[in-house]
Amino acid sequence: MSKPNRRAFLKNSAALAAGTAVLRNAHAFATPAIATTATTPLTQFDYKDVQLLDGPMLVQFQQNHALFLGLNEDSILKPFRQLTGQPAPGEDLGGWYSPSSLFDPPKNMTGYIPGHTFGQWLSGLSRAYAVTGDKATQAKVQRLVAGFAPTISEKFYKDYCIPAYTFDKTNCGLIDAHQFAQDPQALAVLNRATDAVLPFLPPKALDREEMKARPHKNISFTWDETYTLPENFYLAYQRGAGPRYRQLAQRFLEDDTYFGPLSQNINMLPGQHAYSHVNGLCSAMQAYLTDGSQKHLTAAKNGFAFVLAQSYATGGWGPNEGFVKPETDELAESLTKTHNTFETPCGAYGQFKVTRYLMRVTGDSRYGDSMETILYNTILGARPIRTDGVSFYYADYNNKAKKVDYDQKWPCCSGTFPQLTADYGISSYLRSARGINVNLYVPSRVSWQQGSAHASLTQNTQYPANGDTSMHLTLSHPERFTIALRIPAWAGSKTKIMVNGNAVDATLTPGAWANLDRTWKDGDRVELSLDMPLRLAAIDDRHSQIVALLYGPVALFAIEPGARTITQKQLLAAQRIGNSSAWEVASDAGKIRMLPYPDIKDETYRLYQQT
Repeated sequence: MSKPNRRAFLKNSAALAAGTAVLRNAHAFATPAIATTATTPLTQFDYKDVQLLDGPMLVQFQQNHALFLGLNEDSILKPFRQLTGQPAPGEDLGGWYSPSSLFDPPKNMTGYIPGHTFGQWLSGLSRAYAVTGDKATQAKVQRLVAGFAPTISEKFYKDYCIPAYTFDKTNCGLIDAHQFAQDPQALAVLNRATDAVLPFLPPKALDREEMKARPHKNISFTWDETYTLPENFYLAYQRGAGPRYRQLAQRFLEDDTYFGPLSQNINMLPGQHAYSHVNGLCSAMQAYLTDGSQKHLTAAKNGFAFVLAQSYATGGWGPNEGFVKPETDELAESLTKTHNTFETPCGAYGQFKVTRYLMRVTGDSRYGDSMETILYNTILGARPIRTDGVSFYYADYNNKAKKVDYDQKWPCCSGTFPQLTADYGISSYLRSARGINVNLYVPSRVSWQQGSAHASLTQNTQYPANGDTSMHLTLSHPERFTIALRIPAWAGSKTKIMVNGNAVDATLTPGAWANLDRTWKDGDRVELSLDMPLRLAAIDDRHSQIVALLYGPVALFAIEPGARTITQKQLLAAQRIGNSSAWEVASDAGKIRMLPYPDIKDETYRLYQQT
């Protein structure tokens, strides 16, 4: 069949609804609105304001909360005690987390970054306490801070390969312990920890090429990520740690080789480490929010657009943890050359953060589209962290893919996973001056003060298994405000909204908010029915015959596809199998079963089909 013109269809939502175009999300933010001051039309709720209800997001949050609440405290603190010459009771956790003489990068990564995820675990527990109010969680946070304080010493960083990397996480954990777990010592401990690491940090942020140019003991000493430091330095300043943290944030903004060129729309991503550079965009957002720097806001917008331009249909990016060169065959070739396609918990955490920042600042609902793509196609399909530290790390989009766990215990993704799942609630809703914006359609309840009324909104939904979501309001008395519903850019023309059983007479624009402005009363009901067409997403502009099949936001993976061939017409004629989440495609060689990523267990699968 002839190759479709993808860009022509991007301008036509009707064609999207018809499900006949080969589309990608690459240019979804080609012309974003430009903010002129450090304002946020949307703001976050507090963690305690949002309660997840029964569903996969709650399951993941509870699994991570229970795991790290139960993790032995002496074992958590042991690397810090060992490396500073103190008595160190408790068992080694192993893997990346415990010091080891076996460390020989890149051949053997055992003992790679002792203590590296301590700060992230502290952060995840602090956020979990803010969500649940569980006193045992708060007490554990405060014991860990107290236990960490005596270990603070420059000795810890002697011959430590990536000090900025680990300290950034420690910083995050301590400011979260202060902010969310009300730890009275956390900021004082942070100041001492900062004094300890500063002699080991360079004068400015260095990219990896600059790191390689410095004398180094082995290759791991060139992997430090000083360019991620500003986000948490800025947050430390905002949370009362002192003015030096704002100065440190400004010192480590990577303006010369990253943010400066990005602000001029120069794509600096190719060849860069993927997750850390997406995470670095969060530092640019904090430079805007704290210092009002328009340059850094523009850099973050442009940088994220470049990320989307080389994302897979799942929303994932970064094969082998690197960004590819645009207008090359590298992304398509990754389908046969690697099984390490997307650093799942870390990448999802970074993408949730930057899209939440960008949506707050711009008000653009399409950042929520990107967030939900990552949610349903990557992280909700991640295997849980095991009690021994075995973790899910890479999503595999190879043509002969399988889910496997990482070969080292306690890798970086064991740190971001608990932070991400604690953030699910605050990612689902945002506040506006006019009311509330519903970003994610997930089983949940949000409570807030609207004018003089106490309000709550409860979502009941099976989305994305189908497009129907019901929302029920509880109000202490009637109040006028706006409920804004995110209408995804892929939504079809049959999308509709009903209030108390009556159709809403409004134009519903894909890729925008549907604003329901009225006087709401106790017991009001909002029903959203999203038209979820089947559609095809090409891996890139150069390979329009290599496509993934999507149902609404959900990518469908061919199970044990073998060498079957298939046409685009056959893919778009896929049929659901009963009321299950499975689909079936009739090809010339027989029927092909298709599953969403979370439903895949040990099967061989394929994301992209050759048509």
